[in-house]
Amino acid sequence: PAIPVGVDVQVESLDTISEVDMDFTMTLYLRHYWKDERLSFPSTTNQSMTFDSRLVKKIWVPDMFFVHSKRSFIHDTTTDNVMLRVYPDGKVLYSVRRGLGYVLLELGGEATWACVLGRMQSWLIAEGLIFRARCCSCVPFARSERGVTVTAMCNMDLSHFPLDTQTCSLEIESYAYTDDDLMLYWKKGNDSLKTDDRISLSQFLIQEFHTTTKLAFYSSTGWYNRLYINFTLRRHIFFFLLQTYFPATLMVMLSWVSFWIDRRAVPARVPLGITTVLTMSTIITGVNASMPRVSYIKAVDIYLWVSFVFVFLSVIEYAAVNYLSTLQERKERKLRERLPCTCGMSHPGQIMMSSSYSEMDAMTTGHYGMPEMNGDKRERILVQLALDKERGAHSQGGNTRSYNSSIWIDTHAIDKYSRVIFPGAYTLFNIIYWSIYS
Repeated sequence: PAIPVGVDVQVESLDTISEVDMDFTMTLYLRHYWKDERLSFPSTTNQSMTFDSRLVKKIWVPDMFFVHSKRSFIHDTTTDNVMLRVYPDGKVLYSVRRGLGYVLLELGGEATWACVLGRMQSWLIAEGLIFRARCCSCVPFARSERGVTVTAMCNMDLSHFPLDTQTCSLEIESYAYTDDDLMLYWKKGNDSLKTDDRISLSQFLIQEFHTTTKLAFYSSTGWYNRLYINFTLRRHIFFFLLQTYFPATLMVMLSWVSFWIDRRAVPARVPLGITTVLTMSTIITGVNASMPRVSYIKAVDIYLWVSFVFVFLSVIEYAAVNYLSTLQERKERKLRERLPCTCGMSHPGQIMMSSSYSEMDAMTTGHYGMPEMNGDKRERILVQLALDKERGAHSQGGNTRSYNSSIWIDTHAIDKYSRVIFPGAYTLFNIIYWSIYS
């Protein structure tokens, strides 16, 4: 029949969680409980005998290992940190220092060690394997306690990063014995797992620890009992708000400033747009440099790339405004060349402007920063009248060609609409984003 081996665990610390390496490091005390009837010996004087590591290999211990473990180590300074203590009823205490903790093992039983130790006792003393005797109470079951620091694999789903919750597990299994030979179980169910209240992580909130038991199948060897230590981690978002989300949002808002700058101030608007685009590129590069190269899109990627698109569109918006302004000025210049002399006009200021081009536009389009003369104003009014007349002629002839409407777009209106559309669309995006991922 299978030997039942009970297990309980006390988690001492959860040291690091690495998204790049997809692993975690944990320090814990691992205890095994079982009964071995072969390990008792008769004694009337000694309540226990203590040995060093030279006798450890002569007894049976469960061959537990951590599945998907990446790193572990055993201390050997100044010698192997191993202690073996045997009690008359067969209980054996086995202590090994491993990792950053200690391994403590106790075995118990009733049979063949009496014969073995009876024949070997004189040899053990002669070889110096028995160091001292001590009195202590006897426990009928074997008990093993191991303080282990282990780095194990954790498959993380980063599609919601950094608004994600990760579940990792440390898996314990016998290496050689199948479930027909060794039956692993949690000694007290979910109460077998104890944690230190002082455990904390800088990037994560530890939500819960719990245990499970499953069977693992290997095609070449069979079924094995496997114990799981599961823990759920929720990532703290405040660090990423300060380092990623707030800077990206501020860059998008900074790109909107260009909508309030005069469309003819090219040295002001172009560097502002280029600066915000380059800053967003730097933020995206910095975030991805500290992340694994996964083949799917993360939540932070969506936010940063949408912000990048908003910044880029603000640059494209000014390109469109500048292009339409240039077309409008060329059209105006061509009509000015065809105008007759304006000397006979006594009161040009009384002529009403059409709604498509305001008097302020007529006064400011073209010569930026130069004062307008009365002659220039008259000429612009006549240009406006000529354009109105030309539009009327096209309308009466039934030819409403599309290029007229495109030329007569008020380029100031593009900036005016952008002042509302860009902030409104970005606000709507944030509402949808945080409602989905929060």
